[in-house]
Amino acid sequence: MGDSDLKVAILKDLVADLTAETADLEKLIGGLPADAWATPTPAEPWNILDQIGHLAYFDETATLAATDGARFRTESEALVADGEDYPDRLVEKFHGMAPADMLAWFRKTRSEFISVFDELDPSQKLPWYGPDMAPASSVTARLMETWAHGQDIADALGVTRVPTARIKHIAHLGVRTMGFSHVLRDERPPAEPVYVELVSPDGELWTWGPEDAENRVTGPAIDFVLAVTQRIHRDDTALVSTGPVAQKWLSLAQAFAGAPGPGRPQKMS
Repeated sequence: MGDSDLKVAILKDLVADLTAETADLEKLIGGLPADAWATPTPAEPWNILDQIGHLAYFDETATLAATDGARFRTESEALVADGEDYPDRLVEKFHGMAPADMLAWFRKTRSEFISVFDELDPSQKLPWYGPDMAPASSVTARLMETWAHGQDIADALGVTRVPTARIKHIAHLGVRTMGFSHVLRDERPPAEPVYVELVSPDGELWTWGPEDAENRVTGPAIDFVLAVTQRIHRDDTALVSTGPVAQKWLSLAQAFAGAPGPGRPQKMS
């Protein structure tokens, strides 16, 4: 298999995993009664409807970035120019939608995203709110967002989800964004490498970085992805960090774009 064919296969596999993650989210929201959409989530002040509106909007703009980059740049620059709080401003804009309309909008935008990206040239560069990205990175970001906001919804509903091997994509994104997490806070990215060793939901070991690195992060993969998506306080995980660089990274890790998030408060012991 040539390099081009490999990139196509990787992108299609990612789209398939996003499709599966979407199906899991549908299990949470597809049958919700209308009043349940107003249930508050841990991402205050967003409720379940707000969470789905966030996903639908950025699905729509990601598809626009792939099909009309010039229009996307114009619209995104205008949005960001009004402040880095644009995710909250967008949520407020769609807060009054009826739950049935919100669900229909999400299904439409997600279907269009999957259809477009399944046939996209994987070498294409797509504009985004930060640096341009490859289609594979865009799909990975949508998968991460789907999983993370799905976690918010599951927490709001008191549902315990069973993690799948798909969280490896989120773990990989979490590792890749170590430098980005520092830059977001106006700090210089560390030069020292960090070795990451995670135990997958199936008991497999997933690793990144040099094995002999002095700075290390080890533990359950589910705890790592919860930490880098800021869905759990670092001290509520079973992650073990060795070395000052690794320890600091876990305290500010952020795998998603936008302003630094407040994260989750530590649970009372």
